[in-house]
Amino acid sequence: MKIECIKEQLEEVLNKADKIAGKNTTLAVLSGLYFDARQNLLNIKATNLDIGISIKLPVKVIEPGTVVIPSRIITPFISSLSRDKNITLSTKEQTLEIKTSSTKTNIKTLPTEEFPIIPEIGEDNAFSMPARDLVFGVRSVIYAAATGSIKPELSSIAITHEGDFLVFAATDSFRLAEKKVKIKKIPHFKQILIPQKNAAEVIRIFDTNTEEVSLSIEEHQLALRSGGVYLTSRIIEGVFPDYRQIIPKETTTSAVVLKQDLINSLKTSLIFSDSFNQMTLKLSPGAKRFQIESKNSNIGESIHLVDAALEGEDISININHRYFTDCFQSITTDSISLNFSGVAKPVLVSGVGDTSFLYLVMPMNQS
Repeated sequence: MKIECIKEQLEEVLNKADKIAGKNTTLAVLSGLYFDARQNLLNIKATNLDIGISIKLPVKVIEPGTVVIPSRIITPFISSLSRDKNITLSTKEQTLEIKTSSTKTNIKTLPTEEFPIIPEIGEDNAFSMPARDLVFGVRSVIYAAATGSIKPELSSIAITHEGDFLVFAATDSFRLAEKKVKIKKIPHFKQILIPQKNAAEVIRIFDTNTEEVSLSIEEHQLALRSGGVYLTSRIIEGVFPDYRQIIPKETTTSAVVLKQDLINSLKTSLIFSDSFNQMTLKLSPGAKRFQIESKNSNIGESIHLVDAALEGEDISININHRYFTDCFQSITTDSISLNFSGVAKPVLVSGVGDTSFLYLVMPMNQS
């Protein structure tokens, strides 16, 4: 193999593929990046057997060929070539030679025949949507997924469809986030579960993409295509919790507050919260009073008043500060609606006038 390419373009592709390359010490080839050069295209592949990526980059192919290179070596090396614009890569036996105007470097390669095949998913039942909408949907809920749970379905992002909407949801059993994104074409699948770690890679890979992304599902695999990027992820086998039944049907107390006012108040309260991140929300609609209390026996305590429009009954409820505030990043409106159904029921959080996002957070044990 011998190719010539532009350093910045190669660096961009390597940075996308690098984090997907496995760190499996028992199968060294998974830590490598597979280069396949032919027909003036360089196809760079990486996989950890759970998620795989293939990115095509236009290059000048002088001699076609394949090679697998350790990701932890080539990615930082190419990034370090700050003065060089053009790069020549060529292979000789078990070595990759990299030449620029100022450097000449040899890197030992890995066996190409041992590199796993990345699943190729057909496009017969594919549907498309803007990449930014896909990323926004995943990002709006991913923080609510469990990490390292013994229940795989709780460590996943569920994607379903309802009418003209693609619905993203995640829960760790302490809180739940749901985001609806409008789509043009109705997909053929009922529900898929994407591992939380893989969903994070979807955000990273497509975050700056301004094009459409094509989604197709087949044989427990999800494939995403956009431009020269092809990403495939394992789909979790399991059933996502039927969370609709825990959404409160009635509200006994409600509050509408400016999001920034609430954020500022919570910053103050966090300073005095205990090791469990506990704080108390006290709403007294009759007295037109909404206060946030936090207490730490080693530091002190704080009571902070928040301007809010209140309705309903008095209520005092303990919640986890972090679980409560995580959802604010997903709310695009200036005002937030808080709805309470009792001290033992979840708090429903949403943006005022926005029905596309809802968030439930369970109360902590009342003291």
